[in-house]
Amino acid sequence: MDYTKIIGWLVFLAGIILISWTLYSSYNIFTAKAFLPEFFTNQASYGSAGEKEVSAQEGDAQDAQAQLQKMIGEQLKGFLPEDAMTKILNLTVWSILAFILIFGGSQISTLGIKLTKGR
Repeated sequence: MDYTKIIGWLVFLAGIILISWTLYSSYNIFTAKAFLPEFFTNQASYGSAGEKEVSAQEGDAQDAQAQLQKMIGEQLKGFLPEDAMTKILNLTVWSILAFILIFGGSQISTLGIKLTKGR
């Protein structure tokens, strides 16, 4: 019995399983059958703890700047949904992670093929 060929086939199958699992998970995420892993979260969804209040003791310049930021924020809410950027970032990170997993699986499979050939 040649143990290197058996180990080679096991390593090859491990790489194929890793690639298959990554593709299946990506398909489920992009077809909305599974939830997207949250690497980034929207702080606004946790309540008003992230909002900053400006006191009357601070200068008029800071009050005007706070009002301007509030107006810009309200205008952007009408243009973009509140969680659009976090979803885009989460999809980007998942795509990068999927690429790394597929690349790693192909390298593992290549190693398994080399073991089965005996080189």
